[in-house]
Amino acid sequence: MTQVALAQFAPGDDKTANLAVVTGLVEDAVARGARLVVLPEYTMFTVPAMDRRFVESAEDLDGEFVTGLRALAKDRDVAVVAGMNERLDGARISNTLVAAGPDGSVAALYRKIHLYDAFGFRESDVVQAGAITEPETFEVDGVRFGLQTCYDLRFPEVTRRLADAGAHAVLLPAEWVPGPLKEYHWSTLVRARAIENTLYVAAAGQAAPTGSGTSLLVDPMGVVVTSLGEQTGVAVGEVSPERITEVRAKNPALALRRFTVVPR
Repeated sequence: MTQVALAQFAPGDDKTANLAVVTGLVEDAVARGARLVVLPEYTMFTVPAMDRRFVESAEDLDGEFVTGLRALAKDRDVAVVAGMNERLDGARISNTLVAAGPDGSVAALYRKIHLYDAFGFRESDVVQAGAITEPETFEVDGVRFGLQTCYDLRFPEVTRRLADAGAHAVLLPAEWVPGPLKEYHWSTLVRARAIENTLYVAAAGQAAPTGSGTSLLVDPMGVVVTSLGEQTGVAVGEVSPERITEVRAKNPALALRRFTVVPR
């Protein structure tokens, strides 16, 4: 088992300031026993509109943000997951999650597959969808983690592929844009993905004004282990493979299913 922290805040357009906030949140999480810290989507840089500023502020994986994230993880001996806008060709970016390991390595990457072209937004105007590849996972204290991002939550196949890849928990950084019934959708879908795959979901969202907050860690029975409201802060909860084994003995849904997931 291991302790996982959800770190919630509202990133802005100052990348240095965002990394400073991340440092403080990670230090708080480590002081509370966390071995892994999950930060929001677009932790590196966020503005309210999906426009060219995301492209202009983009960085490579060896840029200042990821280098700083890796150094922070190594210095505090903790895994850290955060979202960035990764430079591609100068026209669009990749919405990328970076998992920095306690040894300072890049333990896993995920480039968002389902772009947020919904509810009046057009993420695809500046973001290129990630290629469909075998899911990358990584381990902390013997617990295996998978990655997905925000709007992916509305597509159950994404989480199912991570369950098939052996993940005990899915880490879900998000900028869940506020709107009518959006918080209800968020909490309902996070719990549904945990229940139907009998695994943990650790969902870390941006705080207002760019996100809906309400970060939460849900166990394989859909029980909320820990959560945050609207505020900036950290919540820490336990992820236990033994709990997964116990739940799957009662509810062997993964073993009983009749369908697999194939790319479209």
